[in-house]
Amino acid sequence: MPADRILLGVIGRPHGVRGLARVTSYADPPEALTAYGPLSDEAGRRFALRWQGDGIVALAEVVDGTERKVGDRDAAARLTNTRLFVARGSLPPPEEDEYYLADLVGLTAVDANGGQVGRVASVHDYGAGASLEIEREAGPLVVPFTRAAVPEVDVAGGTVVVAPPAEIDVPPEDFAP
Repeated sequence: MPADRILLGVIGRPHGVRGLARVTSYADPPEALTAYGPLSDEAGRRFALRWQGDGIVALAEVVDGTERKVGDRDAAARLTNTRLFVARGSLPPPEEDEYYLADLVGLTAVDANGGQVGRVASVHDYGAGASLEIEREAGPLVVPFTRAAVPEVDVAGGTVVVAPPAEIDVPPEDFAP
């Protein structure tokens, strides 16, 4: 994903038969998602959203400056899992000790002594808190994005200090069938 766009929401499953859909908003507060104007997907299509209820939006695709309403359940269903992005310049700069998760991807992960651990390949957030996936020679390492496991982030310097929890290798034969 280009650094000039930030993921701000995801279109979910349809709601009803008239083209409404659930949406997951990463804006703060979530209702602010619609304040950024049309949002774009990964292919560059633009969408206007209007809140209809708690987590429910009316969708319209913006084509040549004209809004084309998503009018039925099947059309809304085809948009399920569409990721919605906003131009980075539309967002305020992060406060001190805050980061846009997209800024963490590509940073060099080092240990407390400055030894290289790997590179942040992606950031995952499944709702219970973010985690960093670090690419390394020994295989990927997933670290919770907490102060205990990631005590220092230096976006300008291109590094994150990681103190991962102890790793435990469980042999496959120890897994119950």
